[in-house]
Amino acid sequence: MNTKVPTSTSSTAEDQFGQRVIARLSAGNRELPHDIGERLRVARAQAVAARKLPPQLRTATVAVQSGHTLTMGGSWWTRIGSVVPLIALVAGLIAISAMQEDDRASELAEVDSALLTGDLPPAAYTDPGFAQFLKADSASD
Repeated sequence: MNTKVPTSTSSTAEDQFGQRVIARLSAGNRELPHDIGERLRVARAQAVAARKLPPQLRTATVAVQSGHTLTMGGSWWTRIGSVVPLIALVAGLIAISAMQEDDRASELAEVDSALLTGDLPPAAYTDPGFAQFLKADSASD
């Protein structure tokens, strides 16, 4: 039971479909301005020419026409351009971390200076009775 369709029939069906698409696109082309219609006609001609090339040459043609490299390696400038945002991100995270450490250190310094220059001795803050006194005093207000 071989259910394979011959390539000539498949090719003919594709060609007929392509002809119908071309006719539909050409019908809509009459309503467009001349310069846009010409650009579309040229693009269709390039697409048909690319379709007729073997797959190996088709990717090379796309790479040449688009001006970009399709390989994974790329040029050195592409690699550097890919790494620069990563370096900027890491530098930004380090800067944010340093700023937060400085802010935390200055907050702790303010608390320490308030404790040392206040009216009460620092030992009073560690006394459990003083904590109860503060709770009772704040509840009576």
